[in-house]
Amino acid sequence: MRTPILSERPVVVITGASGGIGAALARRVAPTHALSLVARRHAELTHVGEQQTASTGTPVLTICADVTSRAEVQRIVRETLARFGRIDAWVNNVGQGITRMPSELTDDDIDDMMRINVKSALYGMQEILPHFQAVGRGHVVNVSSMLGRAPFALQRSAYSAAKHFLNALTANYRTEVQATHPEIQLSLISPGVVRTDFGLNALHGGIDSRQLPESQSADEVAAVIAAVLADRRPDVYTRTGAAARIAGIYAAIGVDP
Repeated sequence: MRTPILSERPVVVITGASGGIGAALARRVAPTHALSLVARRHAELTHVGEQQTASTGTPVLTICADVTSRAEVQRIVRETLARFGRIDAWVNNVGQGITRMPSELTDDDIDDMMRINVKSALYGMQEILPHFQAVGRGHVVNVSSMLGRAPFALQRSAYSAAKHFLNALTANYRTEVQATHPEIQLSLISPGVVRTDFGLNALHGGIDSRQLPESQSADEVAAVIAAVLADRRPDVYTRTGAAARIAGIYAAIGVDP
């Protein structure tokens, strides 16, 4: 059994922390937070955790888990509270894309997109928010996508639909929770293309996101998320001008967003 380390620092749970945005966020907030890092890839996750302990001395808990399982998410809450005695923020960062045109989508495609991109975040919110309500304060950050704002990539249609679902779920859950607990925030982060393995890891394959124009680094996106953890804004794009771009996409197809 691990020895409990009651943390004086705020504790943040980061899912999808073995690489990409999650690992970059761990590096970004390690100087100020204790970390509970979650991912399926054990070796990579352990490496990220050891890096943060060695470089900053911050307490780090690594939990190998699949957040598309509610029982596994419940275990993450239990193990994090057992180690640190508190959880202050929870970042739902797990996601996966897809490369398939709308006419080609199967039942399994839709189920996978909802399970990975929506249910993982829903389980995180539903399992941590009772703790936040009990202590009267907390912060959930859901990492979405610009594709959750406008349908401008046909081959990503099912992913786009799942992120639209996540956006609506986050906004409505925020309204419900803040009616009785105004000190609990649910924030939504909308990156564009990020230079990670995301494209290559898409269902049915995909192009390397690192080769696409106008992409951001994972560190740039992590810096925005870290700022939101501090200032608790509810809805944030990671690129300047993104909102105008979304409005332009809708204007081009004759829709008033």
